[in-house]
Amino acid sequence: MANPSLPLIDPPQSPRRPGKMSLQIRHVIDLAVTGLSVLATLLVLAPLVAILVYLLYKGFSSLNLAFFTQPPHPVGEEGGGMANAIVGSGIVLAVASVIGIPIGIGAGVYLSEYGRGTVFANIVRFTADVLNGVPSIVMGIAAYSLIVVRQHHFSALAGGLALAFMMVPTVTRTTEEMLATVPGAVREAALGLGIPRWRTTLSVVLRTASPGIITGCMLAFARVAGETAPLLFTAFGNQFWSMKLSEPIAALPLQIYIYAVSPYDEWHRLAWAGALVLIALIMFSATLVRVFTSRGDMKGHS
Repeated sequence: MANPSLPLIDPPQSPRRPGKMSLQIRHVIDLAVTGLSVLATLLVLAPLVAILVYLLYKGFSSLNLAFFTQPPHPVGEEGGGMANAIVGSGIVLAVASVIGIPIGIGAGVYLSEYGRGTVFANIVRFTADVLNGVPSIVMGIAAYSLIVVRQHHFSALAGGLALAFMMVPTVTRTTEEMLATVPGAVREAALGLGIPRWRTTLSVVLRTASPGIITGCMLAFARVAGETAPLLFTAFGNQFWSMKLSEPIAALPLQIYIYAVSPYDEWHRLAWAGALVLIALIMFSATLVRVFTSRGDMKGHS
């Protein structure tokens, strides 16, 4: 006889199996969501594929040895190339990287390791976020006012500084985020061995986060590689060979812009070829980003 003081417990019931109609509805929803995902992927890839195909169609035929070895010819003469602009872009981007990357990494280290919770760190972080959204032409006007006007002439150094201003906020925020992913136990282990804090930051924390930091630097490099507006106010352009930092210098984006707005068909042809080379450079930088990212993921899983 059951004890009346104990509560009655219903026997466990087997879970109901979904009906055939319910399974069909789930299958239809799954197919619909998968189809939408594939459609969204195709919509993302379509503009890039269209640009690449059109650039190959318009510019590949103009790529030859002269394009990479000769400067522009005078108006009315066929041939010539953009060798001076390619070299000039390399010089300007090298100056921007030498200036912008160390400053950005240093600011990111300060925000992550030494300035947590301070008012000054919050100001620096807010400033970096604002600078990331500033239009490039505004950066060019600022560089013109601060550098070109004081020097009384355009120069490759001014162009490199303008691009460096644009690289710093991206590198700063990326470095801070990558250092934040390093476990605190790594820092504590190094400090427990008697290693000074500054050396722990440089030899342990930065080395651990180096794949992500390199990725951020390459992304910043790819962003400024195709900028034209800042160079209009700083480097100004040059139709001749010039590799001095104190003189106006040619750059690939700037040369493409000048040729594109000109009324000459020969310059239009070279502009398409230059655009193809420029997009290839940016895609190469993006590919390097993916390579370093995959290596970092493999190291993290190992």
